[in-house]
Amino acid sequence: MTDRLGWRRKFGVIAPSTNTIVQPEFAMMSVPGVTSHFSRIHIRDQNMDSDDGMERLLEQIREEIGGACERVLTCEPDYMVMGMSAETFWDGVEGNRAFKKQITGITGLDVATGAEACERALHLFGARKIGVVTPYQPIGDENVVKFFGELGFEVASIKGLKCPTAVSIAHVSEAELRDAIFEVNESDVDAIVQCGTNLCMTTLADEAERWLDKPVIAINAATWWMALRDNGIEDRLQGLGTLLREH
Repeated sequence: MTDRLGWRRKFGVIAPSTNTIVQPEFAMMSVPGVTSHFSRIHIRDQNMDSDDGMERLLEQIREEIGGACERVLTCEPDYMVMGMSAETFWDGVEGNRAFKKQITGITGLDVATGAEACERALHLFGARKIGVVTPYQPIGDENVVKFFGELGFEVASIKGLKCPTAVSIAHVSEAELRDAIFEVNESDVDAIVQCGTNLCMTTLADEAERWLDKPVIAINAATWWMALRDNGIEDRLQGLGTLLREH
């Protein structure tokens, strides 16, 4: 039997319980016949005002993610999507591969991660030198730089917003994000990448591409784009960045 609403694909999405941005942004990017079904990782201690705090947050994710995957499997999804990004960058390229292998091992399904989605987008755009915006503490930024560096991209500038809690990431204003974009936009940067699925960036990134005349990759848009294209869904969407509009 075919699902009445998800007749093309049903996506199982894993996100932290503290994240209030990724679910509405994915909904904003919905296409006919594709549905997303969220399972939440219970975050009991959302403090991330230091490197140690961010490490503890990721430890909670690692402890809870198996259960979150098992819960969403009960709706029989066709594909998995990670609605969180820090863990997908952690420990560089091998860390992302190990993470994907873990999720596929639990679910038996292919999976879209933010890290791999950004990699694909940068290759598509032919970018080599990038600026990056994150909500992370320095340890998170170090892992992002490691991931891109191992792939041969040069991170010319990175702006970590050092958000004090997991929920506070969603409170970063459009003005603060705009300032961060301009801060990392060095003259010879080929593209800008935004990490952190709880930063509200998708529509702003679309606008910024017009200001700067270069790709601005919002991680939620990139991850959703990867999920759609991996599943043969070629619908084009307006107002959500070049990836979804043209590729």
